[in-house]
Amino acid sequence: MRVLGIETSCDETGIAIYDSELGLLGDALYSQVDVHAEYGGVVPELASRDHVRKTLPLIRQVMEASGTSADQLDGIAYTAGPGLVGALMVGACVGQSMAYAWNVPAIGVHHMEGHLLAPMLEDNPPEYPFVALLVSGGHTQLVKVEGLGEYELLGESLDDAAGEAFDKAAKMLDLDYPGGPRIAQLAESGTQGRFKFPRPMTDRPGLDFSFSGLKTFTLNTVAAHALEDGLPDNQTSADIAFAFQEAVVGTLVIKCRRALKETGFKTLVIAGGVSANIRLREELEAALAKVGAKVFYARHEFCTDNGAMIAYAGCQRLLAGQQSPAAVKVRPRWPMEELPSLNGSSTGNG
Repeated sequence: MRVLGIETSCDETGIAIYDSELGLLGDALYSQVDVHAEYGGVVPELASRDHVRKTLPLIRQVMEASGTSADQLDGIAYTAGPGLVGALMVGACVGQSMAYAWNVPAIGVHHMEGHLLAPMLEDNPPEYPFVALLVSGGHTQLVKVEGLGEYELLGESLDDAAGEAFDKAAKMLDLDYPGGPRIAQLAESGTQGRFKFPRPMTDRPGLDFSFSGLKTFTLNTVAAHALEDGLPDNQTSADIAFAFQEAVVGTLVIKCRRALKETGFKTLVIAGGVSANIRLREELEAALAKVGAKVFYARHEFCTDNGAMIAYAGCQRLLAGQQSPAAVKVRPRWPMEELPSLNGSSTGNG
């Protein structure tokens, strides 16, 4: 089965074509980072307008580059949620319209399931069951994964997600958007041990996260060392970035080890934009090696939002006979536990 995937949940337009026998045939991504950078974050209306401009040209580009014609496609997959409602509507309308015109089934894909399955695109994919750490945008979740569509939420952020905390800490240090890569880059020149930031909610049982207190601690530290221009000197800023990153990474590692212990699993999958953080990968690999567990993640370009993960996830569900009704429907909020398993009904959500 050959499936066209369309990702338009937030500020990146991703298109890909996945073949169940040949693998990924082509993909392209357009990032809106430059569009939103001057505002310090995503502006929903601008995001939607850019998806309108970029989606069809990218589809043509990927189809031509992969040598795929319309009559070779067996299905269309598009992100149906969660995400920005206007951005989601663009992909859903395009996907459903093309599916109708080409007389192929369409499937609305859950954005976080796409991230969860992104490591399956690698040459050495993980095997079920596993624990998944999903750290994408406004989501920080630990999920018990028994199989495709068989998910149990173990813990999640009660306030700011890890990615949001990175963005807000970057703003405090007057760094550009997006904050995660900027904090990581600045932290490379930071001094270990100068600052000690708290690891929120690690001193109590459970698998939930909270990063709002860490954000406040960072704000107070910046203010305490600010110069006349309101910012610390360059080295102090780097030391704060280092301590902040260590606190986030340390918190995630502690919770992941706890989740593996509770489930008895020996495999962790980490997915989403924050999974591209090199320090997080290093610390997880080292910590899990001590308990005989392994960590899997997607290649760097598939950590952030992309069409390949949507094409893959949609292909698996279409192969199982699931598809979405012809009506255009998106879900800006969509608990992943509501997804049907492969043994469930043949009609999907979205």
